[in-house]
Amino acid sequence: MSSGLYNTRKTDFDTTLDLTRLKPYGDTMNDGKVQTSFTLPVKDDARGEEAARQIAKKMGLEEPNVAFHQALDKEFTFYVVYGSCVHTVNYEDIHVMTVESDVMTMEETNEYIQKNIGRKVVMVGASTGTDAHTVGIDAIMNRKGFAGHYGLERYDMIEAYNLGSQVPNEEFIRKGLELNADVLLVSQTVTQKDVHIQNMTEFIELLEAEGLRDRFVVICGGPRVSHELAKELGFDAGFGAGSYADDVASFAVTEMVKRGMK
Repeated sequence: MSSGLYNTRKTDFDTTLDLTRLKPYGDTMNDGKVQTSFTLPVKDDARGEEAARQIAKKMGLEEPNVAFHQALDKEFTFYVVYGSCVHTVNYEDIHVMTVESDVMTMEETNEYIQKNIGRKVVMVGASTGTDAHTVGIDAIMNRKGFAGHYGLERYDMIEAYNLGSQVPNEEFIRKGLELNADVLLVSQTVTQKDVHIQNMTEFIELLEAEGLRDRFVVICGGPRVSHELAKELGFDAGFGAGSYADDVASFAVTEMVKRGMK
């Protein structure tokens, strides 16, 4: 038997990383492999499967393969499609606005407040408007915090008041004045039809109409909130997914010192 049958054919793999033409990485560099899922309002049959493939092609996937499909009911089907993305992005040309402040630990923040402010900082937070979700504001404010990061209630030099959910903007501002707040924290989870943008815009407009915008450090947060969006709407900072009380507290107290709030 010829030994040639056992020869391993050498395959050339692309190992070039060009950040000006960045593509997804699946198994090898620049292969563009991605997986996406979606639901179509059609029956779970061969025709629907082909529709899923064609949609994936129009999304920019080469040689899409329907890896999984399942009927949700008689007229709706869920698809998981695998393929190679043909599009690239210029990573070198991407610039993202982020909160520029060093993140301090709880102990460091307490020491910073004692040294630079000399009194307890009052922070009031709520899920405002019609938003009934408290997961985000609870993770930032409640004593136990989230994922090993203690909430603001645990900070010795912070008085934290969590007003809960569905707090009208007018009531939130009124409560902030009553508690002599330094910082107002707005949490927004519901984002359908950009209702979070409408509510946050109304909040800032109310503060400005009452001449109170400079009275507080105002911060917003939520799954679809970015620092860039927050600044655009008139907030001092915005924190999205993956942010903790450490991030919020560090920014808030350093912003207070920067603005001379004592």
